[in-house]
Amino acid sequence: MALISVSNNALQNITAVPASVPTGALVLLSTQTASSSASISFTSGIDSTYDSYVFKFINVHPSIDTVRFEFNGSTDGGSNYNVIKTTTYFSAYHAEADDTAVLNYQTSRDLAQSTSFQNLGYSDSNNDDASLSGTLQLFNPSSTTYVKHFISENNVMHAYPMPLSSYVAGYFNTTSAINAIQFRYDAGNIDDGIIKMYGVK
Repeated sequence: MALISVSNNALQNITAVPASVPTGALVLLSTQTASSSASISFTSGIDSTYDSYVFKFINVHPSIDTVRFEFNGSTDGGSNYNVIKTTTYFSAYHAEADDTAVLNYQTSRDLAQSTSFQNLGYSDSNNDDASLSGTLQLFNPSSTTYVKHFISENNVMHAYPMPLSSYVAGYFNTTSAINAIQFRYDAGNIDDGIIKMYGVK
């Protein structure tokens, strides 16, 4: 194995990072703004260009009260959102009245080899000042060798009211490429909010 020596090894002498070197930088690929939308779908741009993709939810607001924000994946460009997945879900919350504070595993919100949509938040309030914000990261969706892991963290103004933080992780149990993602509420519409999709360099 040949050794590579670097003569200009001071950081100030580096003028460019080779394209093949991961930097962790986010590259904005798409922005969608909801307006009484039944769902928000990303059906292009999820391919082998990046090893992982990050979705950011910014002030997502439901049209009706006490609903659950959720997502699913597709292997056919968005014709169907029904990929088998297994997941975990836990949450933490603290009431505005300071009378309730809980950290617990939510067995009713995880999935085991299910094609159902996965909850990312629940009992979202539709108060005028309420919304959900957070992230979902999807890893190596174009792999045809491995399952597709994902991790999500978000915070919502719960209908109680209280801040409720949800932590979801799991995998799409398929070796087919995931090439589309859809977000929605389990009832009603996404009244307002922004969802951005980034590729991770």
